[in-house]
Amino acid sequence: MATAKKSPKQARTSGVLLHISSLPSGNVGADAFKFVDFLSDIGARIWQTLPINMPHDDGSPYQCLSAHAGNPALISLEKLVELRWIAADEPELGTTQALAIAYQRFYKQLADQSAFTKFCRKHSHWLNDFALFYALRNHFNHASWNTWPDAYKNRDARALRQFKASFHDEITLIKFTQFVFFNQWHDLKKYAHLKNVKLFGDIPIFVAYDSADVWAHRHLFKLTKAGAMKMVAGVPPDYFSATGQRWGNPHYQWRNMRKDGFAWWLQRMATQKQLFDIVRIDHFRGLESAWEIPEHAETAVEGAWIKAPGDALLNVIKKTFPRLQLIAEDLGVITDEVNALREKYALPGMKVLQFAFGGDDSNPYLPHNIEQNSVVYTGTHDNDTTLGWWQQLDEPTKNHAAKVLEGLEQDMPQALIALALISKANMAIIPMQDILRLDGAHRMNTPGTIEINWHWRFSWQQLTQNHIQHIKYAIKLAAR
Repeated sequence: MATAKKSPKQARTSGVLLHISSLPSGNVGADAFKFVDFLSDIGARIWQTLPINMPHDDGSPYQCLSAHAGNPALISLEKLVELRWIAADEPELGTTQALAIAYQRFYKQLADQSAFTKFCRKHSHWLNDFALFYALRNHFNHASWNTWPDAYKNRDARALRQFKASFHDEITLIKFTQFVFFNQWHDLKKYAHLKNVKLFGDIPIFVAYDSADVWAHRHLFKLTKAGAMKMVAGVPPDYFSATGQRWGNPHYQWRNMRKDGFAWWLQRMATQKQLFDIVRIDHFRGLESAWEIPEHAETAVEGAWIKAPGDALLNVIKKTFPRLQLIAEDLGVITDEVNALREKYALPGMKVLQFAFGGDDSNPYLPHNIEQNSVVYTGTHDNDTTLGWWQQLDEPTKNHAAKVLEGLEQDMPQALIALALISKANMAIIPMQDILRLDGAHRMNTPGTIEINWHWRFSWQQLTQNHIQHIKYAIKLAAR
């Protein structure tokens, strides 16, 4: 592999991790703009969210129906009231009905449909397939595409043409919903830029099997002729799990992706560039090699590491989108080859302070081992809140942390926030729960569980002037 590139000199910045659904309203309306004001006020320059795509019924933003389509649940219905596309009392009907009403009034009130037409044309490479996929999925009671009648499952041209003719309005409404989502998101992004705040997004390296992407591009995934998965993604057994993790996503057929210059990936990144200024690649190590588990295996014990063309892919992404800043999620067991790939493209890796204590001085998450080209966190969406973590920490690990914190550990989570902010890392990101000093009852996700995840929201009443002044002073003191 080629010599690592020198990391570009960057200003020290800070930001806050908060998903859109964790805003008081849970959408990109007034609360989102107010949150940008909060970031600007405290001197933070980055707002990191989780993926904003449309999830399955479990609500996980890491298993979505499309790598492109935005989540309609994040649309602000109040913004549609302002446009007079729905009446003041119609948000009470719910997102689906309100958007259907908005769609009808949009067509009745506006003779000029050029903006919608332009949007559909610009996004046609994914929007047409997604709208058809979602309409079919609704028609078949949300069943996975591999269970549909063969004509639809296998994309028979005549059957799809007839379906599109019969369900034209429903398909157009799905496209209109995406039009609304993207417009509202772009308004938020524009406002954020006015306030000198960048939007930081997140993409899972793999996509869900039950997605428009797999249905429409079966040749890009390791599937049988019948469309079933041959291999599924995950990670092997490790310190945290004796049986590993079986995620169940299909693996990429990289050979076919190479043939068209990774067109599917470039289209995916083009959408991300429209939505975000910075993008984190979740499970970055999968671009070097990924753990492939036979589909029939119940756990991740049976499997093998299979090489991936990450070098070639990152090369074309960087050439196509030179100004899009990428972050590598490189947590867990990382090999020299993965580090070399990340360093070749000067991608910042992640350092989580909750992982720093309890070992020896070689721990890469300890402050003295954190390199400048990094993004440091107190914790992530998959961790407990820092206060919750501290309250459940065993005594040896607490004692180690106390030694590093030099007696400041009683002021938790503020002590760990300060440690993150004063670190050498160019970027420091603090979860909103830690700014609010909340305990483990307020964590966003507990890996390995499927209940009570992805639902946490804060309220403005929780954010006191004391919280604001403390984080504002800490950011200023750290010269971020």
